[in-house]
Amino acid sequence: MGKRKTQRKNTAMLDGDDDSSSSISSSTTMRSDRMSVSEIEEVEINKDSLLDEAVDALYEKRGSTREKALASIIEAFNSDLQHQFVEKKFATLLHQCLSSIKKGSSKEISLASNVIGLLALTVGPGDNAREILEESITPISQASKSGSEPSKIASLLECLAVITFVGGVDPEETEKSMQIMWQSVHPKLGSNVVTVKPAAVVITAVVSAWSFLLTTMDGWRLSPKLWQESIAYLSTLLDKDDRSVRIAAGEALAVIFEMGSLEKFAAEAKGSSNGSISEGNKSKEGFSHIQGLRGKILNQVRDLSVEAGGKGSAKKDLNNQRNLFKDVLEFLEDGYCPETSMKIGGDSLQTSTWSQLIQLNFLRHFLGGGFTKHMQENEFLQGVFGFTPKRRNLLGSEHISNSQKRMYKSPNSAISKARTQMLNKQRMQSKDRNFGHFAVNAGDEDS
Repeated sequence: MGKRKTQRKNTAMLDGDDDSSSSISSSTTMRSDRMSVSEIEEVEINKDSLLDEAVDALYEKRGSTREKALASIIEAFNSDLQHQFVEKKFATLLHQCLSSIKKGSSKEISLASNVIGLLALTVGPGDNAREILEESITPISQASKSGSEPSKIASLLECLAVITFVGGVDPEETEKSMQIMWQSVHPKLGSNVVTVKPAAVVITAVVSAWSFLLTTMDGWRLSPKLWQESIAYLSTLLDKDDRSVRIAAGEALAVIFEMGSLEKFAAEAKGSSNGSISEGNKSKEGFSHIQGLRGKILNQVRDLSVEAGGKGSAKKDLNNQRNLFKDVLEFLEDGYCPETSMKIGGDSLQTSTWSQLIQLNFLRHFLGGGFTKHMQENEFLQGVFGFTPKRRNLLGSEHISNSQKRMYKSPNSAISKARTQMLNKQRMQSKDRNFGHFAVNAGDEDS
């Protein structure tokens, strides 16, 4: 039981990050409760008119004007769920943002990417989210390959992760997005390919976005070759100088182990002989390579969990790394997932699997200051995490805003529940497959 205490460090870290935004949100709610219905509606009308002006400004020729407009749209989408506005201006906003991605500066592309992701999270699963994915995937892919501005590439790929998470229906769509991400840092080499060493911020963004989408996949349908390439590459990232890169790689490996994918292709390699001597030797070599990779990763994780830190090492970053890799080590050795809890407006949001934790961390990063608001009012995200705020049960009372009432009656509700059931089913399948099998050294002692 002593080991499990290390997992609680995540709880303190999560709680500490969002206390201020939760308390601000709560005090805002108290003020709005004292406002009359007519006052609330007047505020909403003013907000809509400001958003209309911002969307109109996206047609301006001056890039700086468009950048300011996009920044104000992001602020509006983070401070409130803009369901009514989206119903009216969905297509216009999407296509203007795509226009910014095609012709804008790096800053404008980053801002437009953020807006598209927020738009997808606001509409929730359904036809609009599918349209966002279908219309955006090619411009995003092309823009991520042009130029080398790290923050631009990171924003594009984070946007791609969000719109795929919300709008992707078929596993093939998710795989396509994951492949686009992977090629940004690990391109297929050819005679006409010039390799540029990706910046640490890009590697971190790619690995985090890739892991985020991996949590929605059934790992058993992906090819062993793909897994072996992915795991070998992630292992090399654990040795990189940049701490954020190491943390992202550690989280990705934790999800892979949770899915049982390393065990899957280890078993395939061990049992793939069809009787011929060459095939038998080949399978033995493959199995030995995988076993060696498992041992290498375990040693890397163990070292990172107790790293002393170097010059200029920020104490918080170092502690975050140690805590993460202690959790990964405990998971690999004993099979325990870290359990986390954070307060959102007085309610507790909890995670108990690596997949949930990676989803939570990614969405908190993407939404930034808007995370608390979205978790309190965004039905899709509540479904993803099984989170039900107490005040959600007050539908019809004077304590709930008109925008919230619209959201709860939204046609997305049924679709949201269906997607949640799918995600939960995949997590349960992972748990069933992995129970008793995901310790790295599980089978080593018998051999």
